[in-house]
Formats: sequence, structure tokens, C-alpha cells
Amino acid sequence: MSEHERFDLHVHTRFSPDGRIRIASVVEQLGVAGLKGFALTDHNTVAGHPHLKEIAARYPRYTFLPAVEVSTREGHLLLYGVSESPPIHRPLAETLEWAEARRAVPVLSHPFRWAHGVGRHLAETARVAGIEAMNGHNGEVANAKAELVAARRRISETGGSDAHELNDIGTAFTEFPEGTTGVEEVLECLRRGQCRAAGRSLPAPQRLRLALMTLARRAGRGFRPI
Repeated sequence: MSEHERFDLHVHTRFSPDGRIRIASVVEQLGVAGLKGFALTDHNTVAGHPHLKEIAARYPRYTFLPAVEVSTREGHLLLYGVSESPPIHRPLAETLEWAEARRAVPVLSHPFRWAHGVGRHLAETARVAGIEAMNGHNGEVANAKAELVAARRRISETGGSDAHELNDIGTAFTEFPEGTTGVEEVLECLRRGQCRAAGRSLPAPQRLRLALMTLARRAGRGFRPI
């Protein structure tokens, strides 16, 4: 694709237990990051979705994708186009059935991350529309493994910053064909594999800093799992 539209398909806000960003702040950052829109993927909740409807009316030039990152028994899963919170800590296969019944588009989150990734076997076999091949909080090796599996399976390769802080927005993103706009068009491109991952991985020193910050946040919430 020589021309494309960029969307950050993995953004967490204050509605996630480890998020701090206001949704309005994400919108303000879109133009700076060269994005056409973003997906709200808070952990296990759609509590922020009513705010997406509000900002969509105010900013019609952008697309705001309702989504969720759900914790399954085997690891994290991104669901796009959802309108209700999914059951959590259930087997991945069961969660995928739940998603299929609601026509949500399932994409494996950072499958090769040591924490919260589903691992190689499920990356190779799970019935999903895509794999997150460029996660802004992953290192190069984990992202490269995900990209290879997605390419081999010929399914969508998505990118997202995994932002928990405002300056993360747009560090990784998904490119769609020029003119892609609106939630339904984005979802259909994901189903058809008409997109590709782009952006940058996180260097080792920054991953160490992120790991320390994550540990501090987990301690702050009593080490309750997400």
C-alpha cells in the first residue's frame, strides 16, 4: 500500500487499572502523531465507550474504534467492535466463541510477550482475524516472531502502541488503505487482512524502565492481576 491511513489500535486510558490517560488527551495527540483514529482497548471493560460516542460527534474527521483487551486464561486478546464487557479469565477458545457471537474482531495481543502473551502454539492455531505484530512496548524479537506467524497464516498484522502514558500514542500503529474511515470500514479491513503493522519496538533500556513502572503499579493495586 503506497497510501494509507494510520490508526493506533492499542490504547489504554484511566478506565484501565494501570492506565492514566484521559480520552480527551488521546484525541488531542492524534494530529501530532499523524493518526486518523485509535481503538480504546482498556483492560476487561467498556466503561470508556460512552465517551467515544461523545468525542466522535465533536471530531468527525477521526475514527474512534470501540474495543477491549480481555484477559483470557492463556493470555491477552484484543476484541474490536464490542459493545459489552467480555467474561474474563476464561479459556481463549471460549472467549473467541463469545466474540464470534457478537461479530467482534479478535486479534491476539503481543503473543510472544513473556507476561500475558498466549505463546507460539496458540499464535499458530487460534481462530483469530489477526495478530498484533508491532506492539510499542515489546522488544524487536517478540514483535518479529509475531509478524512471521501472522504472515505465515496470512491474517491481519496489526500495530498498536499499548499506550498507558500520553507520549506512547502512535509509537506503533496499523496502516489501512487510503480513505479508510469509520468503524465498520476499519473492522472489515481487519477481517479481510487489508492492513499492516508499522512503527517501532521498545529498546532494552526503556523496557527496563517500563518493567519497573509496571511493578510499582502492580504493588499499588495490591498485585491484583489484570
